[in-house]
Amino acid sequence: MSEITVLGAGAWGTALAVHAAGLGHAVTLWARDPGRIGAQNPRLPGVRLPPGLRVGGDVPAAALTLVAVPTQHVRTVLTALRPQGPVVLCCKGLERDTYLLPLEIAGEALPASPACVLTGPNFAHEIATGLPAAAVIAGADPALRAQAIALLAGPTFRLYGNEDAVGAQLGGAAKNVVAVAAGAVMGAGLGENARAALVTRGLAEIGRLATALGGRAETVAGLSGMGDLVLTCTGPSSRNFTLGFALGRGAAVADALPADGRAVEAVHTAPALLARAGGVDLPIIAAVADLLAGAVSLPGAMARLMTRPLRDE
Repeated sequence: MSEITVLGAGAWGTALAVHAAGLGHAVTLWARDPGRIGAQNPRLPGVRLPPGLRVGGDVPAAALTLVAVPTQHVRTVLTALRPQGPVVLCCKGLERDTYLLPLEIAGEALPASPACVLTGPNFAHEIATGLPAAAVIAGADPALRAQAIALLAGPTFRLYGNEDAVGAQLGGAAKNVVAVAAGAVMGAGLGENARAALVTRGLAEIGRLATALGGRAETVAGLSGMGDLVLTCTGPSSRNFTLGFALGRGAAVADALPADGRAVEAVHTAPALLARAGGVDLPIIAAVADLLAGAVSLPGAMARLMTRPLRDE
């Protein structure tokens, strides 16, 4: 048994805490407001917290600290709480103003702490209820990858290591943007052919982006890229897909965002990816960024994509 701390009591952080506790670890789930969480967390309805899982507002020393807050809050949380020891970033996206990936944010906030990232095609409620799933632990340090895998893998949660943290993080970030486009296609009734084409071309964009920024194309073909993209573009549990679906039905962005304030990472990630990508050709990501900014209508975005110059695949 090891001590595990999870920072962030949203659906994903709670699911990871429940999973780690089920493996026999001593788990502390850090919450800004521990008092609102009882036997169940309202952010993860239908899942009872194990009796040994401790919910609190402090951060004890731990073998691993899992950071499961939205990417836009990672810097603030790490700077304020200063967790000791290895850190696993369990969030996706880029920081709005700096365009940094989660591991890069952690490197600035906690330069002395070894860090890796957990990413892949995982819905929180399925992890919490023990349905079979797989994910990737990505980072440059093989010993840390092995430690995180040993502590977090279980009979229903298979983990793979990958040294390509850049490719893994970009896959997890960019798939949310493509999921908005996929949701918009389905909300507008444009058909399964259009969604399949969009997802496939979206994967090609993510591959170009990853290789341009120092990642590997094969990483994008794995769980952290294609796997996560397929899940998010087809699963109605995805907040990014749901946002896109509402936009496809004619809703305004402000009206389509979750009323409870839950993060929809694509809103900040789309423009951040474009800013970081430089001259990389990202037509779907650019169309989504303009759609979310109100700079183009959905018919205009679709026309822009469909009338691009014809070329070989």
